[in-house]
Amino acid sequence: MRVKIYSTVTCPYCKMLKDYLTEKKITFENVFVDQDEKGKEEMMQASGGFLGVPFTVITKGDGIKETVLGFDKNKINDVLGITG
Repeated sequence: MRVKIYSTVTCPYCKMLKDYLTEKKITFENVFVDQDEKGKEEMMQASGGFLGVPFTVITKGDGIKETVLGFDKNKINDVLGITG
């Protein structure tokens, strides 16, 4: 499973999400869309043009991609199989 977070440097919810995943020992790739134009374009394509952050793309082992907008802890837990 691969987790990619699109975030900005100043976003408090982005920090909360990354801290939460770190606490749960979930590795992730982070892309700062306010510093990476290519990353911003990649996020826009994945999100259908939406620019809200954090925007998370979770690619499962079978190649299926799930997306999560914002720090939606319940959806993150559900998609990643986190309990407790």
